[in-house]
Amino acid sequence: MSTAWLVLRDGRVFRGQLLGAPGETWGEVIFNTAMSGYQEILSDPSYRGQIVAMTYPLIGNYGINAEDVESRRPWVNGLIVRECSPIASNFRSAVGLDEYLKRHGIVGLQGIDTRALTRHLRDHGAQDARDPAELAGRARALPGLVGRDLVAEVTVAEPYGWHEGGWALSQGYVAPPPPRFRVVAYDCGIKHNILRQLRMAGCDVTVVPAATPAEKVLETKPDGVFLSNGPGDPEAVPYLIASVRGLLGRLPVFGICLGHQIMGLAGGGSTYKLKFGHHGANHPVKDLKTGKVEITAQNHGFAVEPASVARHGWEPTHVNLNDGTCEGLAHREWPAFSVQYHPEASPGPHDAAYLFRRFTDLMTLKGG
Repeated sequence: MSTAWLVLRDGRVFRGQLLGAPGETWGEVIFNTAMSGYQEILSDPSYRGQIVAMTYPLIGNYGINAEDVESRRPWVNGLIVRECSPIASNFRSAVGLDEYLKRHGIVGLQGIDTRALTRHLRDHGAQDARDPAELAGRARALPGLVGRDLVAEVTVAEPYGWHEGGWALSQGYVAPPPPRFRVVAYDCGIKHNILRQLRMAGCDVTVVPAATPAEKVLETKPDGVFLSNGPGDPEAVPYLIASVRGLLGRLPVFGICLGHQIMGLAGGGSTYKLKFGHHGANHPVKDLKTGKVEITAQNHGFAVEPASVARHGWEPTHVNLNDGTCEGLAHREWPAFSVQYHPEASPGPHDAAYLFRRFTDLMTLKGG
């Protein structure tokens, strides 16, 4: 097995074995605490520009199947695991993890102490990396993710409709109900399960590129607008901020993850970069209105500063119980709300699935 290296910007070096495609890659190294769901993570466009280190020690044991991908291709810049299982034990598995990475040209690393890497990232923050070791000097010279428009790299080129329903482990495919609402979904890196959840909530969904102006959306007379998840720095997407600013107050708007940050910026607020971000399927979030705690799936490296939007009519609705960061916003007058986490999960718990119903309730109140 070929030797491979991970070299961080601060000079910390990890030596392991090659996983996936040979070659070199670079990106922001982050850790994800999910115990499963690696296939969904690999194909989540929010991970564009990042090298994902899985904290669970054994990855790949159930292989890769055709049903659980979350977009048209895997988007991660690289994958790091303690051990990649050479055996895929699952009746749905079509290919092993190592072969899947090779097919898509994704460089990976296994056989390193992922606990030590995670502790280092927690202490020193997410860092850019380069592979292999002799490129340590270049690693320090690499640009970061701040200010880079990664949304333009993952969004679709043309609008399209989504008609697929849901999936249930016990029942297989679940047909969606007849649509009651017309929703335009901005694709900043949208996941398939988000579209399934919207469709199962009774929405006729049209997905549009992230650069679609507000006027084009309003011409279609939708009942509501959805702002999707996506990668990178929200301040690097000024065209989407401008579009959302032109939609707020005119019709119901629901945003998640990057869409939440875009909502905050469009609403007059500011965002900032977290030290090592939130990535995983077990983050506790408290609903400030009900007092209930949800276990949530998250993947983001930036956050909204709630005080910056308070004077513009926004109120925080959810808070992260690990570090107190803002996890949700709602406007006091407009039909607009957002959350920082992923209510569609995939992978992760389904505690927050009710938020899709909250969106349809808003559209009902507005006469949709």
